[in-house]
Amino acid sequence: MTRMAKAQPQASGEGGLAVQVRMLPHGQDLPLPSYQSEGAAGMDLAAAIGGDKPLILAPGERRLIPTGLAIRLPAGFEAQVRPRSGLAARFGITVLNAPGTIDADYRGEVMVLLINLGQEPFTLQRGDRIAQLVIQPVARARLEICAELDATLRGDGGFGSTGR
Repeated sequence: MTRMAKAQPQASGEGGLAVQVRMLPHGQDLPLPSYQSEGAAGMDLAAAIGGDKPLILAPGERRLIPTGLAIRLPAGFEAQVRPRSGLAARFGITVLNAPGTIDADYRGEVMVLLINLGQEPFTLQRGDRIAQLVIQPVARARLEICAELDATLRGDGGFGSTGR
């Protein structure tokens, strides 16, 4: 097994952050995730399910869907797996742990935990776009214990405290 060199943020050919991608055997024929418009924040992820028969998600069912790829993020970045708005609006299909977080040191397959919140079974075909992948910088916090926090107008008002 060869070791990879430490990742360094680099510009890709399109002027963005370079992220290494490994296509797994069951995803070799699928396209790389891509932005669907010039201003898109997320790249669409495709389902790397078997091509011989579709996958049916019953109402209320959740399933871990493979994408056929693994990524290597530069240190200081994360990838977020987010729902696709069209699937959510039209069919009630969403990402259950949204946003799912992929840490910079994870090297396994990118998986998408889909759930059918709709009222009808949903048919998923190989290559269907199922989620978005958004790459973001990460700020690491240093927690400091204190006796009191400064006062604000909101104070300790929680859920729904600022109005409808």
